Amino acid sequence: MTTARNRAIDRIRRDRTLAAKTRLLEVPEAVEDRVNPTTFPDERLELVFTCCHPALASDAQVALTLRTLGGLTTGEIARAFLVPEPTMAQRLVRAKHKIKAAGIPFRVPPGHLLPDRLAAVLAVVYLIFNEGYSGRGDLAAEALRLGRALAELMPDEPEVHGLLALMLLHDARREARFQGGELVLLADQDRALWDAEQIEEGRSELDRAFALRGRGVYVVQAAIASLHADEPHDWPQIAALYGELSRLTDSPVVELNRAVAVAEEQGPEAGLDIVDRLPLEDYRYLHSTRGELLRRLGRTAEAGDAYRRALALVHDDAERRLLERKLAELA
Repeated sequence: MTTARNRAIDRIRRDRTLAAKTRLLEVPEAVEDRVNPTTFPDERLELVFTCCHPALASDAQVALTLRTLGGLTTGEIARAFLVPEPTMAQRLVRAKHKIKAAGIPFRVPPGHLLPDRLAAVLAVVYLIFNEGYSGRGDLAAEALRLGRALAELMPDEPEVHGLLALMLLHDARREARFQGGELVLLADQDRALWDAEQIEEGRSELDRAFALRGRGVYVVQAAIASLHADEPHDWPQIAALYGELSRLTDSPVVELNRAVAVAEEQGPEAGLDIVDRLPLEDYRYLHSTRGELLRRLGRTAEAGDAYRRALALVHDDAERRLLERKLAELA
C-alpha cells in the first residue's frame, strides 16, 4: 500500500509537470485543452478525494481511505467506528470487492464533483486527527496539513473551516495533555502550556465558518472547543451546544459528552441519568465517565466497578494508567 501510494503521488506530480511544460512550450490551444492540470494544493488530499468515491457507502469510503492512505490499522478504524475489528475487516473486504466488480475508476474527480465527496473527506481528516490526538503527533500534524489544504481548496465551505478550527483548538492543548508520559485531564491542565496563538487561529477559522452561515457538526464542535478554552467554563452554553450537536448527529457518543456538561451544570445525578440510558456498553469512555459521576456521588463500590469495566476496554497505555490512578484514589 505504501508503494502504491507513492506511485500515485509520483504520477500526480508528473501530470502537473507535463501541464506546466506544455504551457511553457506554448503548444496550440487545441492540444493544451487536453491537458488536465490539477487544482489541488496537496497531493495527499488529492488522493483522499480520489478514494472517497460516491459509489461506495459513506462509512466504506471513510474506512477504506483511512486504511489505504491514513496509515491506520483495521483495529484503530474499528475503534473509531465503535464496531468489533472482524466487522470492520469484513466491511473493508466488501468495499474492495465492490470496487473490483463495479470497475470503479481510480481517478481525480473534476472540480464540480468535489462537494459530493466532501463529507467523506472531512470524516477521513477528522478521524486521522482523532487518532493522532491520542498521542500520535505525526497523524495530528498530517490532519492539520490536510485541513489547511482543504481550506485553500474550498474556501467557501463553512464545514471545512469548522473542522480546521476544531483541530487547531484541540491541538493547541497538546503540550499540556501529557506530562511525564501521563495523561492530564482538561480540568487539571496547565493553561500556560496552551498555544495561545493557535487558539486565536482556530477562533479566526470559526469566525470564518460563522460568516459563511455554518451550522454543521464541525462548526458546532469547534464552538464547543472554543468555549472550553475560556475560564470559567460556560457549562450551560456548552450543554446547549451538545444538545444541538446531538440533534444533528443522533449519536450516543455526543449524548455522553452532553451528560458531562449537564453534570457540571446541574450536578452528577443529572449527568448519570443521561449516561445510564445510552447504548454504549462496549465504549470505554461511557464507563470511565460513569465511574467519575458515581465517585462524586459517593457510590465508591459502583464507581470501582465502572472504572474496572473501562480498564477492560482500554487500548492506550496512558489511559490505562489514568484509570488505575482513579481506582487507587477510590481505595
